[in-house]
Amino acid sequence: MRERLKSRKARCGIALSLVLSLVLSACSAEGEEGKGAAADGKIAIVTTIAQIAEPLSIIGGDKVSVSSLMGPGVDPHLYNATQGDIKKMASADIVFYSGLHLEGNMTEVFEQIGKSKPVKAIAEAIPEDLRLKDEKGDIDPHVWFDIDLWGTALGSATDGLKEHFPEHAELFEANKNDYLKKLDELKTESADMMSTIPEKQRVLVTAHDAFGYFGRMHGLKVVGLQGLSTEDEIGITDVDDTIGLLLEYKVPAVFVESSVNQNSINAVIQGAGSRGLKVELGGELFSDAMGDGGTPEGTYIGMYRHNVKTIATALGGGGN
Repeated sequence: MRERLKSRKARCGIALSLVLSLVLSACSAEGEEGKGAAADGKIAIVTTIAQIAEPLSIIGGDKVSVSSLMGPGVDPHLYNATQGDIKKMASADIVFYSGLHLEGNMTEVFEQIGKSKPVKAIAEAIPEDLRLKDEKGDIDPHVWFDIDLWGTALGSATDGLKEHFPEHAELFEANKNDYLKKLDELKTESADMMSTIPEKQRVLVTAHDAFGYFGRMHGLKVVGLQGLSTEDEIGITDVDDTIGLLLEYKVPAVFVESSVNQNSINAVIQGAGSRGLKVELGGELFSDAMGDGGTPEGTYIGMYRHNVKTIATALGGGGN
């Protein structure tokens, strides 16, 4: 066992060295070729997740060109930067990621890229006393499900743009304020719909524990079969405990996620059925990734609205 662990550590060290060498060579090439990857003189922004990219494309307006590394269905907990990703970040003017260990496999890459250009973890602007933690003390990184907190994070990203590109500061600030007004409207709309769910059915069961902030904002008990990261193991006890909770509260539906395997949720549905409770598959939620570009769910507001309607409808509220 000890030898296998040594071998695994050695392989990880070699892989990390290769990644870092790619970062250094990419940064060197970027320095030789000049700053920025965007055409037409726009500010080239690279983000990890689309929950950052899409709002920043609105806040930045026609002064920016924004691309995200992780598209629909991609799990940021497990994501490793490719050589192409490293080149994109190295040629960008500024890089934004969420942080709070959401993109845990990319920490070393961010540190290296940050030596040559601005790299900002926007969720880390959220006050510590507002961050949720699990029973082990790990911070929940899924902060975009609290609309107010995500507004704070996007405000931090805007501050980064204003700091490094002050010639457009007034535009960025005005666009941010307009966007935050839309988030306020989304917050009111969502609260109204979620309030229609009957009190005894306000239990949200999903594939992994990504909806803690959503539950805190909307008054739901949230149960995720996996922990905060999809790297966490799911045991028989986790499934049995979840089935017991469904029976206790007579929960009518559970949910799968677009970026997470649904086998565990299917096991819960089957287990509840074998004990006399019919539980429906309430629908697919967007958790760690948004929908396809060009669709409503490919926007932060559209994704959030989809989740609210899907949850409220399946749990017996007025989501129709």
